Parts: sequence; C-alpha cells; structure tokens
Amino acid sequence: MSSAPSNKSSINQSTDIDRLLHAATARLTGGISLIGLSLAWFDWASHLAVSPGRQIELARNATVDLMRQIESAAAAWHEGSELSFTDNLDRRFNAPSWHKPPYSILVQQFRSIEDWWDEAVKVHGVSERHEALLAFLARQYLDIFSPSNGFMTNPEVVKRTFESQGANLVKGWLNAIDDLSSALMSGDKSKKIQSATIGRDVATTPGAVIAKTKIAEIIQYTPTTKSVYREPIVIVPAWIMKYYILDLSKQNSLVRYLVDQGFTVFMISWKNPDPTDRDIGLDDYRISGIMAAIDAAIAITGAAQVHGVGYCLGGTLLSIAAAAMARDGDHRFKSLSLFASQVDFHEAGELRLFINDSQIALIEDMMWMRGYLKADEMAGAFHILRSNDLIWSRLINSYAMGEREKPMDLMLWSEDSTRMPYRMHSEYLRQLYLENRFSEGAMIVNDHPIALRTITAPIFLVGTEWDHVAPWRSVFKIHLAAEQDVTFVLTNGGHNAGVVSEPGHPGRHYRIATQKASGAYIDPDTWLEVAAYKNGSWWPEWISWLHYISSDRAEPPSLGKASRGYPVISPAPGEYVRG
Repeated sequence: MSSAPSNKSSINQSTDIDRLLHAATARLTGGISLIGLSLAWFDWASHLAVSPGRQIELARNATVDLMRQIESAAAAWHEGSELSFTDNLDRRFNAPSWHKPPYSILVQQFRSIEDWWDEAVKVHGVSERHEALLAFLARQYLDIFSPSNGFMTNPEVVKRTFESQGANLVKGWLNAIDDLSSALMSGDKSKKIQSATIGRDVATTPGAVIAKTKIAEIIQYTPTTKSVYREPIVIVPAWIMKYYILDLSKQNSLVRYLVDQGFTVFMISWKNPDPTDRDIGLDDYRISGIMAAIDAAIAITGAAQVHGVGYCLGGTLLSIAAAAMARDGDHRFKSLSLFASQVDFHEAGELRLFINDSQIALIEDMMWMRGYLKADEMAGAFHILRSNDLIWSRLINSYAMGEREKPMDLMLWSEDSTRMPYRMHSEYLRQLYLENRFSEGAMIVNDHPIALRTITAPIFLVGTEWDHVAPWRSVFKIHLAAEQDVTFVLTNGGHNAGVVSEPGHPGRHYRIATQKASGAYIDPDTWLEVAAYKNGSWWPEWISWLHYISSDRAEPPSLGKASRGYPVISPAPGEYVRG
C-alpha cells in the first residue's frame, strides 16, 4: 500500500500549478503584472472617488483648457500665424510644418490632454510611486493617438504622399509584408543581424580568448603601440546585451581607441545562458567573470593593479566586486570607471515603476518554467520606455514614409540581446531594484556585508542626459557614498549613444567636474551650474585621466601566457558572443 504524499510534496505541486498558470498569463500580458497595475489604479480611483473637490477642480481645468484651445485655434486659423512650441525635446514635432495650422492646433490639443492627465493623477493620499506609474501609463496610451502617428494628421506624411503620388504608401505596405514574413521566420536571430557579421563588421579589434569559464570568455586585445601602460584595463560590459557595443565599427570602437592609446585591454564576453544555466547566480558572475578577468590580466601582464571599467549592469557588478575586494584587503584596482551605472536604485528611472513584489514574482514564474528570461521579453520593456523613438517613429518611417532605417552598427547591436538565468535575474531584481541592498550596506558577499565607502580607488563616472535606463541623477548618487575622488562627466545622448561617443562624432558635448575626497558634497542641480561645459567627445578627457593616474610604460605583454595557465584558446571575438 503506497504512503500518502507529504505536506511538503503537496505544497510543491500546488506551487508548480500556480507558477505554470502565472507564466501562461504573463505571455498574454507581455510579462507585465496586471495585479501590480490594478493596485496603482485602485489607489488613485478610490482616493479620487472620495475627493469631490478635486473632481470639480479637474473638471473646471478641462473646461477652461477646452475654451482656451477653441480661442487659440480660431485665432490661428484667422491669422494663419505660426506657433512656437516651448518643449523642443519632443522631436516628433520639430519639423516647421507642425508649427502651422491645422497641425499646430492638433499638437496643442494633444499636449493639453497630456498635461491634464499629468495633473489628474495627483490626488491627495495617493502614493507618489502610484502617481508616477499612472502618469507614465497615461503618456504611453496617449502616445498611440499622437498626431504624428496618423497618416492624415502628420504633415510630413501628407507632403510625402502628394510628392510621390502615393509611392511611399506602396513601399510602406511592402515593408509591412516583409516585416511580417520576418516575424514568422523561425530562429532567434533577426534578419537585421545578418548584414553585420560579428567578427567581420563589428567586434573586429584583433585579439584572443585567453580564458574561459562557465559564464564568460576573457578576451585580450593585441597591442598596437611599442609600449603600454603597466596597468591593464579590464572591461565589464552588461550581460543583458552582447559586449561588442564597446567594439563596434573601427571608427567608433572604444576598445580599439584604448589599445591605440597605449593600454592593454581585457574584455569579458558573457555567455548567452540556456536552460542548463538556470541556477547560476549573481555571485557567479562576479567570481567567474570579474575575478577571473582580474586574475588573468595580472598573471599575463605582471602588473600589481588594474583599471576596472564597467558599463551599465557591468558597472554595478564591478562596484560590488570592488567593495568586496576592498573589505577583504584586496587593493588590485588602480581606478574604477563606471559608464551609465547605478549603485543606488531608489530613483532608478521609469523602469523601477514596474518593479514591485507582484511584478518580480511574475518574472520569476516566467523564468522558472524555462530556466531563463527570454531576450524579447526584456527588450519589450526597454522599448516601452522609449516608445516614441523605438516604436512609433520607426513605424511611421517604415510604413507611412516608406523609408527603411540604414543598418547602423549600434541599431544592429540593440537587436542582438541575450537571455537571463533564472537565479541571477531574480537576485538582481530583488536585491538591487526592489530592496536596494547595496546602497544601504545590506548586500552580503561571502557571508559579510559590503559598502561602497570602503573603496579607495579614484572613480571616473559617466552619466548621459537622456538615459531612460540609468538616469544621470541616479548615477550621480555615488557622490553620497564615495569617500574617494570622483570625477563625473555628463554627456549628451542616451544610455547607449552617449557612451559610444567617439572623437569626431558630430553634435557631442559634455560637462565635467571632480569632487575631491576631502571636498563638500554638492547636489546635481548645483553641479550643473559649476561643471565645465566642453564641446566634443568625452573619450579624450577620460584618456587624460587614465594617463594621469597610470604608472610608467613598459613593453607590451604577450597574448596569453601558457606558463601561467592562460594559453590562447581562439581568436577574438570568441564563441560566446555568437550564442
């Protein structure tokens, strides 16, 4: 006679059923927790329902604004005058034709509705987080109905249609059919990647893979100068995308630029995880990625210290590793350079609006079923944050204007996303985004807490003006915790384009200032006023900083060092980047 199942077994079976249901639901909602969104809506709706004074105020504002719009529209039609929009950051309405009626009237009405909703979510008693989330969702919904998205309400589309006698619409229809066919094709690799072969058009800087772990390949690049600075550079890219954003085409490769400036460069190339990697954790990325790269760089070059460089999530992990090393008396970092990287996630931009227990639980259930989070499930979230640039403008250009975007290397790279292991991504979201443990001194590494203040190496910090992933004011917060010199650069551009800002790139500028370890803290707004404004790329400024703190120069090291356990395994860019 068989024994009855244990309570623990029953609980596990019940939990598995729940997870399967949640994962199936997530596929229908695009990975967004509707429960989390409904809580925000209920908070706002219930407070508004018991606030008749606020209801009357909002109704009055809508009426007054409607009357003002009617008067303005009548005057614009009668006088035929142009209207100047004060918000020049909205590139949808930059063309001169938008400033003339009837299109200027449509823009004013659209912006009026946006402003009204921004005000409508502000109700006494509603949490600030829920207000921000509802305001964001309202903007995303209203953007669907932007005049720029209509065939007849977009003056540029109307003009192109008349000039081409409708040829643009025919081309747009063919583009739509082509995109639909591509979407139905099997396989993970997009057709957009095939025109830029990795190792031929991008990721072309010569070098070799000199070490390989379960989660990373370590690449060492071939020197191009007769002598090199003694301290090598170890670069830690984000694992959410492929490393070669820092080694794109020859003219905008940061890796090639560093090598040509006399530095020995090592790069971590992260593996694209599969179901067998489900139990790889955040600390595995630190040990088998960063620590493995530091050990290799020092063994091959014979240097006592390295310059650590981290980009995006890679910079966050690099800061964690540096804090743990400093706590344990390991001072092998000569300096740290962090690009668009956050250590304090309290104000981590609009992406954090969606991070709550309900949302993370849903993501965990999605990952639990497969062992990883699919690349397209993450890419969708980032596209929503920049829907104007990444969704609507592309749809209008392709299907209404009949134009195809040129396959720029940065755009092609953005389509080459990776998966996230179940355990690592859960730890990352909970410990950093949800609980903000690192900035609060509650993050545990090797059974003991770490703190940023223990790091003694000088820091070079880069933020970008239009960053939706790591807002520069959030990046700036490292000034509050650091007890060493911090040089901060604020460059124009977004999270990716602001970092890939090679010398000669048109339209680039930046601000720079250094906070000394013994100096007083200044807030971001004051920093904007006192920081030096400079035109051009920030790369030469960073190179000057590295030159200043580096030791003297020596002969370039060999590629790999078999005698120390680092033979040349394969030519760069290796295998992991192709996965």
